[in-house]
Amino acid sequence: MLAALLSRVGLTTSEQRAWAWYDWANSVYFTTVVTAVFPVFFATYAAKGLAPAQATARFGLITTISMLVIAATSPILGALADYTGIKKKLLASFMAIGVTACASMVLIGEGDVTLALTLFFIGNIGVSGSLVFYDSLLPHVARAEETDKVSSAGYAMGYLSGGVMLLLNLAWIMKPETFGFANNIAAIRASFVAVAIWWAAFSIPLFLTVPEPPAAGRQHGSLAVVAAFSRLAQTFREVRRYRNAFLLFIAMLLYQDGIQTIIRMAGVYGAEVGVDSNLQIAAFVMVQFVGIPFAFLFGSLGSRLGTKRCIFIAIGVYALATVLAYFMTNATHFFVLAFLIATVQGGAQALSRALFARLIPQDRTSEFFGFFAVAERFATVLGPLIFTLSVMLTGNSKSAILAILGLFVAGAFVLSKVDVQEGERAARA
Repeated sequence: MLAALLSRVGLTTSEQRAWAWYDWANSVYFTTVVTAVFPVFFATYAAKGLAPAQATARFGLITTISMLVIAATSPILGALADYTGIKKKLLASFMAIGVTACASMVLIGEGDVTLALTLFFIGNIGVSGSLVFYDSLLPHVARAEETDKVSSAGYAMGYLSGGVMLLLNLAWIMKPETFGFANNIAAIRASFVAVAIWWAAFSIPLFLTVPEPPAAGRQHGSLAVVAAFSRLAQTFREVRRYRNAFLLFIAMLLYQDGIQTIIRMAGVYGAEVGVDSNLQIAAFVMVQFVGIPFAFLFGSLGSRLGTKRCIFIAIGVYALATVLAYFMTNATHFFVLAFLIATVQGGAQALSRALFARLIPQDRTSEFFGFFAVAERFATVLGPLIFTLSVMLTGNSKSAILAILGLFVAGAFVLSKVDVQEGERAARA
């Protein structure tokens, strides 16, 4: 029955369904650890004794460093995975690293700043690294005409999974005694273990069902590493052959900066205009569940209207939300903005992944998705940095909002230069 339901939303083969379960598996880490629970736990408990500004600075620094590490190593690891045929092994390795770090967060005590930051750093490396190889499997489980629906279905499953886990964790934290926990700290620690178990358990279908794509080379050991570096250098030299994939990469680097800045700075900006923290959490939960049907909708529209056109629509909605944020003054405005973002967040990211998969050669997917990861990881660094610098230079957040609008405009302009049909022909050749 579940297989029939998943087939109706675009996951028509067992390989596609198994692949999408990893979106369901890893999304709980992002909702509970990256976004909603761990940051507050760190600021109020693990970093107790530090000044609030100092705690925030350390948390931001470790986030930035972890993203830079993944951005720097992803293309190299991707080239190695393609050449030696170990996509799934590397995915499993990074997943195991992330799961272990997440489960180990149960050991964090009051004032354990170093342990908390170390485990958060390792967890970020694990989940982000695993996604490089997970994304690279998409063109191996879906034909070109299926990638929009398959990618969007994966994002929708991730929204649902993250929302369910977050609701469960928040119930534990708000009413710990009801669920048998001594206090809310014990409930928070248990939520990290639950995330780790969920992530590991729902990753199993991918490893059992999705086949390992064939290796692009025959060397092993140190020779394979040398060959992978040579192959990566060749990719830089041949980038003009895949001009449209490269243009899409640049476009994503720009508009993903805007998206990630909104995701990571919305809470800070909302607090600045007086939006209560509980209302912010409620808005985040709403985003998780509103995003589900719209992710499916964008997957369907991508096949009908064209993937590139639908990404333009998503960027347009983001630009509108950014303009409205400039005039935001209360919680009602915050919820309206959250709803607008929920309608396009999954669609923009899923269709970007799907379109990129169609513009790259099939025997080098991990390598090229390593570059895709560079765009995603630098987006978590550059966008917030631009936002912060704008505030520092002008003294207010309004100017920072306009700077983010510029990222969407620039991203849309570069995207307009992408010739999808020519790019698909080059990838097939």
